[in-house]
Amino acid sequence: MNDPDLLEHHGRPRLLRGMWAAAVPGPRDPVATMLPGRNLLRVPIVIALVGMTIGFTAGSIAILINVEHVNTGLSWPLGVMQAGPLLFAARWPLQAWRVAAAGLLAGVVVNSGGLWPWPVTGFLALVVILFFNGVGCDRETTIGVGAVTIAGTLVPAVLRGMPGWFAMILAGIVIVVLTFGDAVGGRYSLEEELRRRAEQHRQDLARQAVLEERARIARELHDVVAHHMSVIAMQAEAAPYKIPDLPDDAKQTFGVVRDAAREALTETRRVVGLLRADDEGAERAPQPGLDRLDELAGATRRSGLSVTVTVVGLPRPLNAGVDLSAYRIVQESLSNASRYAPGARVGVEIRYGPKRLRVSVDDDGARTTPGRSDGGGHGLVGMRERVTMLGGTLTAGPADGAGWSVVAELPYGDPA
Repeated sequence: MNDPDLLEHHGRPRLLRGMWAAAVPGPRDPVATMLPGRNLLRVPIVIALVGMTIGFTAGSIAILINVEHVNTGLSWPLGVMQAGPLLFAARWPLQAWRVAAAGLLAGVVVNSGGLWPWPVTGFLALVVILFFNGVGCDRETTIGVGAVTIAGTLVPAVLRGMPGWFAMILAGIVIVVLTFGDAVGGRYSLEEELRRRAEQHRQDLARQAVLEERARIARELHDVVAHHMSVIAMQAEAAPYKIPDLPDDAKQTFGVVRDAAREALTETRRVVGLLRADDEGAERAPQPGLDRLDELAGATRRSGLSVTVTVVGLPRPLNAGVDLSAYRIVQESLSNASRYAPGARVGVEIRYGPKRLRVSVDDDGARTTPGRSDGGGHGLVGMRERVTMLGGTLTAGPADGAGWSVVAELPYGDPA
């Protein structure tokens, strides 16, 4: 909104550009609602603007008729032009100022002269409109508005009999109001920019969290893929020795399978190495699954939670990715419960359905005040990425009554 170097160097051309932008309609005309977004603040201000518009317009018409003795046929349009634009100044400030300034100039022409060539209420309406211009226009246009106001209304009034010292006072009022409006508008623009950057930063963090979780999932699944590829390579290597009188074409085929498996394993390790951070060593321990759920629950109980694990249905062999993802979902849910609901009772249920594995973790709310958290994993982001990867669904949110609930349904896929 504001250009701090407006009058540096080439000040006169910029001033002329500002006066042109102020006086001539164009694409730079601001169109914005310069009112608070909250109804609690917006409604009283709108009511005040409507009230001022009615009062200033009626006052201008009355003064023109009864004090200035202007013809009634002229008093009504002049009064409406001078004060009526206040009604839409918060939406179209520059257009409102043009109409009001034209009404004041017409008042100078119509009036016979004197200290006040126009109604006081008309000038007060102009003051409010100038404030909205300072808030809504860029600084170059704001200066142009002030220059045109002084040159187009006050100078003609001086030529028609207004004392010069009084015109200087009114010019000072115009400058002060525009400066105040520009300061308010600059602060508003700064707050909007900070809000926009904060939202952009939040979105960037969310994208970064998703990418980090995908890289983490890829690293974890590397062991699963490497195991299968190693089995394929070993079986292809051993096949010619296990099967007597194997045709040469079959031996050649097994050799191709073995070489392809080894190459795929090498490429997988290379890609996972790129995903790993510089200070992150290779993972040596096997990836966990639901067979280690009791161990996980025991570790969580030592942190102060009361954890109950329930298995519903007949356990069945699981795809390695499903097994790992189910374990990680429970692990992250328990970690969040420890962080945000200390002392809570947590129920973990693993339900083996006909087509899907259902994992649910529910807590009944914090027993003590949660301590300050320095963060941990990416929580729901990681859970959603894992569930999306497997084609499942995830529901997370406040539980009935109190606490938090996480429910994930994972398709079984191919059996282990």
